[in-house]
Amino acid sequence: MTGTAVVTIAHGRHEHLARQRASLALGDRLPDLTVVVAMDDDPPVADLPGAPTRVLHLPPDPRGLPLARARNAGVAEAVRLGADALVLLDVDLLAGPGLLAAYADVVAREPDGLWSGPVTYLPPAPPAGYDLETLERLDDPHPARPAPAPGEVVHDASPDLFWSLSFATSAATWERIGGFCEDYVGYGGEDTDFARLAVARGVPLGWVGSARGFHQHHPTQHPPRQHLDDVLRNGALFHQRWGWWPMTGWLEAFEAEGLVVRAGDGWARA
Repeated sequence: MTGTAVVTIAHGRHEHLARQRASLALGDRLPDLTVVVAMDDDPPVADLPGAPTRVLHLPPDPRGLPLARARNAGVAEAVRLGADALVLLDVDLLAGPGLLAAYADVVAREPDGLWSGPVTYLPPAPPAGYDLETLERLDDPHPARPAPAPGEVVHDASPDLFWSLSFATSAATWERIGGFCEDYVGYGGEDTDFARLAVARGVPLGWVGSARGFHQHHPTQHPPRQHLDDVLRNGALFHQRWGWWPMTGWLEAFEAEGLVVRAGDGWARA
């Protein structure tokens, strides 16, 4: 098989996964293959028309969710089954009707790039759930990231603005980057590291205006206090690899709350 695979990693949020797959089924183009990587979980996975689905299971890691390892495992399975275009979506991400077609098109035209799409953060779902057929009416991309208009493509994007909740590349470019560094476990840092690896290996980053996604609402904390230890551990690893600390906005917010202190050129629990 040659074609486009959608890879999703998941732990819990079974309703989000079901909605994502329903959004893919309504798209202008269907995936040729989907791979779901369940991290210490066994989610129900609905079939998609004409798209074989593989479900992989990863055991738990005592330090946190193995997000980097899960993405690598999902891509490895997709490539093993013959996919040459890879679309990675977080479980919270709903695909706009043109997302898959736009990613498949840009990867076919410019297979040497790493591509992201604008994402709208949705309000809480109404009692009947999001109306997937009218998602585009809610289009309001996150202001902290590039948001080219539908039909536009932005080249030479900053790696510091890359995010892993929606992106695409070719199988060959994935191999060139080398995948995610699996030393990262838990929340934060692994996607910025991946983008830095891409730049170090000569892979340009870009944004695709027609690859629009919609992030399903779920409760969270600002800053993400539940991930404090992950942020410190992964931030220190990133500093060791690249010489500077990522996630400084969160770290400074933690500092303001008295949760962390500056320690030399890094950070530590207060």
